[in-house]
Amino acid sequence: MANENLAGRSIAGYRLLERVGEGGTAEVYRADHPGRGACAFKVLRERLRGDPIVVKRFLREAGFGCRVVHPGVVRTYDFGESDGLYYLALEWAKGEPLADFLHRDGPLAPAAAVPLVRQLADALAAAHRAGIIHRDLKPENIMYDAATGTVKLLDFGIARDAEQPAEERLTRTGFFVGTLQYVAPEALSGELVDGRADIYSLAKITYYMLTGRHPHEGRSPRELFQQLLSGKPTPLSEAGKDLKFSPSLEAAVMKGLARHPGDRQPTVSAFAEELEAALAAAKASKPRGLFDALKNIVGKRTSE
Repeated sequence: MANENLAGRSIAGYRLLERVGEGGTAEVYRADHPGRGACAFKVLRERLRGDPIVVKRFLREAGFGCRVVHPGVVRTYDFGESDGLYYLALEWAKGEPLADFLHRDGPLAPAAAVPLVRQLADALAAAHRAGIIHRDLKPENIMYDAATGTVKLLDFGIARDAEQPAEERLTRTGFFVGTLQYVAPEALSGELVDGRADIYSLAKITYYMLTGRHPHEGRSPRELFQQLLSGKPTPLSEAGKDLKFSPSLEAAVMKGLARHPGDRQPTVSAFAEELEAALAAAKASKPRGLFDALKNIVGKRTSE
């Protein structure tokens, strides 16, 4: 059956201009609103509108988005149901998915990657303060604006309320949610996770930004699953023969990738701080150029 195309319609005051993307549960349109201007407008797929669990999860994403107010998180404007359509109206974020940028222009030097990690950590810290665990961090869920060097986090579709009672969860025990390449090992059993799962996913994104590779690279989903449960991640310095990183930077990234949550940094902010400290130390240890070298030589001679 052909996908429904709602371009040209007006829904809840939003004029849908063109369909710009689609996922497993929703289609995304570029829309215009008289008061808000350009917006991203998500509509639940037609075939899923009769599934109460899917509808609840879709509307829950909107509720979570409203609770997290931060410059690094795509703002949620409006959500609800109109004429049988479940919708979510979001801030129109400039740029492109970070995944597309990295596929074309990556990997990034530490000096370029670490500031992005800091922005993401700040956005996640705001979510964690609001009691929300993202659970699906990946480059596809991050908008990157190269012109300003800024990133924005989006898609709280499978986020979890840290205060939610176990009996109210929407994922069955024994089933994990998230993207296998970025999901934390403790989530693979479908158990409830805390903010340290987001630290692991952010560390994986950092690893990918720096190397263009993944620390676990199974030849099949089954093999990757087993590697995540019991295998060791490839050290950052061994991801590529031409890649060189300071020991402190590698230690910070690999700590974030620890299999056991208690062995990681305690917070996403602490993860970013360790990366920043490693970057600052690496810069301080580098010679500052020919002028400084000559100045040092002259200084030694005048002191003799």
